[in-house]
Amino acid sequence: MADVAVLGAGSWGTALAVLLAKKGFKVNLWGRNSEQIDSLNRARENLHYLPGVVIPHGVTATSDLGESIDSAKYIVLSVPSHSIRELCRKIVGLIEEETVIINTAKGLETDSLKRLSQVIEEELSVKKPHIAVLSGPSHAEEVGRDIPTAVVAGAHKRQVAEEVQDLFMSPKFRVYTNPDLIGIELGGALKNVIALGTGIADGLGFGDNTKAALITRGVAEMARLGVAAGANPLTFAGLTGIGDLVVTCTSMHSRNRRAGIQIGQGIPLEEVLANMGMVVEGVKATAAAFALSKKYGVPMPITTETYHVLFENKKPKEAVVDLMLRMKTHEVEEVVTNLKW
Repeated sequence: MADVAVLGAGSWGTALAVLLAKKGFKVNLWGRNSEQIDSLNRARENLHYLPGVVIPHGVTATSDLGESIDSAKYIVLSVPSHSIRELCRKIVGLIEEETVIINTAKGLETDSLKRLSQVIEEELSVKKPHIAVLSGPSHAEEVGRDIPTAVVAGAHKRQVAEEVQDLFMSPKFRVYTNPDLIGIELGGALKNVIALGTGIADGLGFGDNTKAALITRGVAEMARLGVAAGANPLTFAGLTGIGDLVVTCTSMHSRNRRAGIQIGQGIPLEEVLANMGMVVEGVKATAAAFALSKKYGVPMPITTETYHVLFENKKPKEAVVDLMLRMKTHEVEEVVTNLKW
């Protein structure tokens, strides 16, 4: 079976390495921290990021980037979104032409507002890689313990998407395919923004009704931006849209929801991020999504109020009032327009 390199020894990278090793693949798991890597190889457990999950001997952890991708047919990128460009610059001289690059990070590049597959393509274009993404409702804590879920593999070429589907598909990890890279990637990034907002509502002591409203209207504004950017609106009704949004907004495995809860309780953002110990992707994604809403002229009220709370010190309760008392409108504007109600 083909060798696989997983770049990023955090919780998600470790969970994917475990999944692939259980399928019989030889997996090289790369991480920057040599002490963490040594500990992982000794204990056969990622004590810091994924405690309690046994790492099969088919996984070899290394802090040597060149060693990790040597002979690998598939390279899985599982580092935080803001590290993707830097990592691609480091591996461009090490990979073979037409290697399959599978991105599993969820986010947007804050400065350029580009999707991560666009960043990867820019940095690795000289090697003509086959770029794919893997996204969906998939907390590492559950995937590492063989708790069933379903995700989506996306790529411009159907053959590549189906190859990635075959690579990851297992009795506990079902993989669908979808050609809509724009929708898949925007869904994966924007759901973290809505999860932060939902967490803030939880921190304020609001209830299930509030959460349901934020999730539902969150899907609406995710799809609105997605369509403006060229995505298929149906993608946001699938696993990488509503599916990932539901799990991220409701689970305590979600760093974005946990961070939002603390912000809603009045803890300053800097203190929240310092206490988390892991990257909260939704913070940078909120800044990028807010900028994209301006670029495309698309109203995104939940994203806008979340941005004001995170970056302009607006009090969460004031943001809720402003969100609720906006100008009245129809729920589904297209339906009303088409029916001439």
